[in-house]
Amino acid sequence: MDFNFDQVVERTGTASIKWREYDADVLPLWVADMDFCAPEPVIAALQARVAHGVFGYEDCSPELREVLVARLQALYGWTVAPEALVFLPGVVPAFNLAVQAFVAPGSGLLIQTPVYPPILHAAATVGVRSDAMVLTPGADGRYGVDFDVFDQMVAKAQMFLLCNPHNPVGRVFTEAELTRMAEACLRHNVLICSDEIHGDLIFQGHRHIPVAALSSDIAARTITLMAPSKTFNIAGLHGAFAVIPNAELRRKFNAARRGILGSVNLLAYTAMLAAYRDGQPWLDALLRYLEANRDFVSDYVTTHLPGVRVTPPEGTYLAWLDCRAAGIAGSLHQFFVERARVAVNDGPTFGPGGEGFVRLNFGCPRALLAEGLERMRVALTERE
Repeated sequence: MDFNFDQVVERTGTASIKWREYDADVLPLWVADMDFCAPEPVIAALQARVAHGVFGYEDCSPELREVLVARLQALYGWTVAPEALVFLPGVVPAFNLAVQAFVAPGSGLLIQTPVYPPILHAAATVGVRSDAMVLTPGADGRYGVDFDVFDQMVAKAQMFLLCNPHNPVGRVFTEAELTRMAEACLRHNVLICSDEIHGDLIFQGHRHIPVAALSSDIAARTITLMAPSKTFNIAGLHGAFAVIPNAELRRKFNAARRGILGSVNLLAYTAMLAAYRDGQPWLDALLRYLEANRDFVSDYVTTHLPGVRVTPPEGTYLAWLDCRAAGIAGSLHQFFVERARVAVNDGPTFGPGGEGFVRLNFGCPRALLAEGLERMRVALTERE
């Protein structure tokens, strides 16, 4: 099938956060929201559901559970019982709920920075202690984990909130890395909550491995969070799911959500089923396009942006630009908005280790991406 990801879709006037946050002449390459239409099967399923005309309360269909169970088995060799799936209106409220349910006041939540801001602030949101360890960049800019530090810090925590693939640094952790982190958690009786929302967005040469798929012992101590929202660009529908094989953990998680975290809306259920059942051809084509965009960013930054470095991400559609040698005083975000008229995320908002960086979203038609990078080039080369 032919998928036209080069099509520029007009998003102004649609209440899009991404496109209304800044002045009309600012090109938004910030929030993790792609500028592509969702897969046609998703759109068709939503149109058919709306045409039905009755919008009463709805629950997850047995077919959606079957599709997800089959998908997890096919992709990862991970055998999951249908009842282990818990449907939720988003990954962010889900990990905040997990922290609230399983981390006692005064106890610690371990995170790895720089990291997605809602993860960075989850401990404060719920009122527990935050223990942050900074991921270690190598000479090539590729981030890794200092396992000695990890073991020391996880021993003080009650939960480890993992982000894999990692936002914003773009790492897809290897089986060896995941195993060492998970085994440390088991040794110290620490629960794992794993945000794997970008797990479908993996580039060639890399493989996403759900940490809970490593072993039954790890699965019994893990809450895995997944969603079609980033994968199929349907974040505004607010549908996600947790995989919680341990029945007692699942019971406590569901008990904590009552009266606080609602159910998935009926259109999200419709979109989730259509996306996971019928959206793979679109996703395969999307990944090829995103990988070409990633390589375009890498080549352009290396060739044309003085003082800026980038290590090609292994997953996600987010580039982590190292601007520390660019000689920009003050806020990088402000510099690029004011001088380039391009909105990117400011590195310090991702916590320790984010200073001197910006995050750029390349999930857009290449013409928009090229325009944004050219604006950044001009701003960098024509400074007074």
